[in-house]
Amino acid sequence: MKKRLFSALALGMLSMACWGQSASDNSDLIKRGEYLARAGDCVACHTNGAKGQPFAGGLAMATPIGTIYSTNITPDKTHGIGSYTFEEFDDAVRRGVRKDGSTLYPAMPFPSFARITEPDMRAMYAYFMHGVQPVAEANKDTDIPWPLSMRWPLAIWRGLFAPDPADFVSNASADPVLERGRYLVEGLGHCGACHTPRSITMQEKALSEQDGDDYLSGSSAPIDGWVASSLRGENRDGLGTWSEAEVAEFLKTGRNDKGVVFGGMSDVVEHSLQYLSDDDITAIARYLKSLPPKGGKQSPAPVADDTAQQLWKGNDSKTGAALYVDNCAACHRTDGVGYKRAFPALKGNPVVQTEDPTSLIHIILTGNTTPAVNGAVSNLTMPSFGWRLNDQQVADVANFVRSSWGNKAPAVSASDVAKVRKDRSIIADEKAMGSPDVSKLPGAAE
Repeated sequence: MKKRLFSALALGMLSMACWGQSASDNSDLIKRGEYLARAGDCVACHTNGAKGQPFAGGLAMATPIGTIYSTNITPDKTHGIGSYTFEEFDDAVRRGVRKDGSTLYPAMPFPSFARITEPDMRAMYAYFMHGVQPVAEANKDTDIPWPLSMRWPLAIWRGLFAPDPADFVSNASADPVLERGRYLVEGLGHCGACHTPRSITMQEKALSEQDGDDYLSGSSAPIDGWVASSLRGENRDGLGTWSEAEVAEFLKTGRNDKGVVFGGMSDVVEHSLQYLSDDDITAIARYLKSLPPKGGKQSPAPVADDTAQQLWKGNDSKTGAALYVDNCAACHRTDGVGYKRAFPALKGNPVVQTEDPTSLIHIILTGNTTPAVNGAVSNLTMPSFGWRLNDQQVADVANFVRSSWGNKAPAVSASDVAKVRKDRSIIADEKAMGSPDVSKLPGAAE
């Protein structure tokens, strides 16, 4: 009897020990999955703004063929992914195939996610199934008219342009920090989804550096009213003049002495990058700094010119100079170098010098507020000027900063400003900033 009792107690203790170990392992897996979901910035797209429930979907995404809405990826069994097996979850994330076998719209960056390793996928599956609160929020139908709304052509697109999932293989002879950065940028971070130009058939022209130097060379068209600039080594409109430390600071806090975050990148910093470890941020920065300029052609970095001296002497005769002094110089200074960790430099700023001036025009019209994040806890706001400046005046200011302090970029016209001002996403931003009705301004778009 005593032997049986001892055996039962021993088995019970062993069972409890195994359960405790299993619970600990599962908790660690969920925690790792949460970190990876942060790295993938899943919450930004699958949450309907500040008032939406996390991961419950419903965020509107404008596409050339109509509006689609992000889906509910909480573990709700009716509206979310609670009934998904790991294999079905993996198919959706890395292959772009839904549980019912149809293809997801490529707004879901499954061509990039194909590079995520299976262990990381299993960790994220554990997190979404056991670490996310289920939300009974029904998915919204797309606003895409028939026949464009048919999904079967998406399967053809996926077959042509989306790679088969294959666990990321690092180069054993390469810098391990660099390789970690490459994994995060090419895969979970899906940086190319915005920062790589797309072909007429809407696929990214390159999914990695191995595919060519189109990779991360900047978007080919505005996205939600902003242009994603090059993340390669161009001095003029890329990261050529930024140090690895400056890139890391920008990723982690959304600002450095040379620029501040805006548009969709604000969400990336707020919801994703600020939570990454310093090691991973350094790895991403190192990888980005390893990318040479597209085509191997390097433009010279801006050098001093006499703009600052002329303004210091009170000479504002250059077109746009007086407008700049009245509206911009208090923060960005007459020498264009701004104030450290507060107001970004315009001299040498990649956004100022991009070929497509949409982002610069957008921010002049609507202003911007930087997110308050770890390491940069204060919001900084640039006011909107679209309510007080007409199209020609905005163009004059833009041209002034694009041609001063050594900056060199193509000229902006009033019609360029009018086109941006008409954009629905710009109008939404103006309303968010509380701007008056811009249509009543002299020279505003009709």
